[in-house]
Amino acid sequence: MFTGRVLHIDAHVLVIDKPAGLAVHPGPATPRSLDDHLDALRFGFHRQPQAAHRLDRDTSGCLVLGRHPKATKRLGQLFEAGRVEKIYWAVLSGEPAADSGSVEAPLLKITSKADGWRIVVDPRGKPASTDWRVLDRKGGKALVEFRPRTGRTHQIRVHAAHLGHPIVGDPVYGKGAGLQLHARAVTIPYREDAEPIEAVAVMPTTMQGFGFAP
Repeated sequence: MFTGRVLHIDAHVLVIDKPAGLAVHPGPATPRSLDDHLDALRFGFHRQPQAAHRLDRDTSGCLVLGRHPKATKRLGQLFEAGRVEKIYWAVLSGEPAADSGSVEAPLLKITSKADGWRIVVDPRGKPASTDWRVLDRKGGKALVEFRPRTGRTHQIRVHAAHLGHPIVGDPVYGKGAGLQLHARAVTIPYREDAEPIEAVAVMPTTMQGFGFAP
């Protein structure tokens, strides 16, 4: 499955281009997950690599793994401190009036028996900040780059909907299925005495199908 999907590998860090539809961790609704493929991602190491962060099941693109426990811990600390730069691309329903901007909207997790859990914009929530800019416009849709400055659950999906333009195919915060959200790039300052690790994942064909260039 991961032939041609390794974006970076060294003695500590592995970055793969995760396909949409593959959960990072197993759960009641996702018994099959990345865990089933970790052995194939050892690349000669005795231990299996471990994911240092999460991507939604239907989000494609850059996923960072530690190749040993110390690396996984170090990466987790970098993500927690907000030192890993993340860039996402998404196809939005409709076109934002402006070409760029920022969303400052706190996010709160709510749960109900009828709908399960979801994230909503609520002043009681945790601070959340996302910068965005339009990369292209076609056929009443927009290809938008998002740069989250905080790391809240579903942040980009909720902030896109908050703009009035939910991500195409978002079954929770928009309409339809087939979420058009892609983790385009990551920059990881893994070592203080070395250049940061950079990885870029090509735009998936599903997003190209809307007429946007990769």
